[in-house]
Amino acid sequence: MNLANERRAIDAALDAYRSRLDAIPDELFTQTPPGGGWSYAEVYSHIMQATLGSVIALERCNNNNCHPTTKGLTLLGRLMMTINRFPPVRVKVPAAVSAKMPVVKISREEAKNLIIKCRKRVDEIWPGVKDALPGSRHKHPRLGMLNARQWVKFIRIHLKHHLKQLDRIQKKI
Repeated sequence: MNLANERRAIDAALDAYRSRLDAIPDELFTQTPPGGGWSYAEVYSHIMQATLGSVIALERCNNNNCHPTTKGLTLLGRLMMTINRFPPVRVKVPAAVSAKMPVVKISREEAKNLIIKCRKRVDEIWPGVKDALPGSRHKHPRLGMLNARQWVKFIRIHLKHHLKQLDRIQKKI
């Protein structure tokens, strides 16, 4: 894995979220799409909260502040890391994650601030990624025990995945 390429992809995804946010009309931002599903506001809420949570896990791996384990990725985790994307099936957010980070309809201003916060946190922890120990792993609710480089990859894959969700919402509206 090339960390410089991963960083560029994460930055490009955050840039895309920011530019798309400017293009979404105010009256549509919190509107539930016809046929149901998340609104733009809920997608922004989820993806930015999840990114911040992933950055915290990444930081723990960077600092070797994880419980020792020999466990690794789940089958789904190995699949995702191999194919570089989510499998082509819809999956609901795990209940444990929903309880800790509920998806809510946030304002456009909150979305802008969360994008800034995500970018700042990535900037802060990025220097430690290259030196993180491969055996320092933190648990992901579905993917298993991820090390720092795997968390970087997950952040990129997850950000790109939800950009596609924004496209689906746009088509519905």
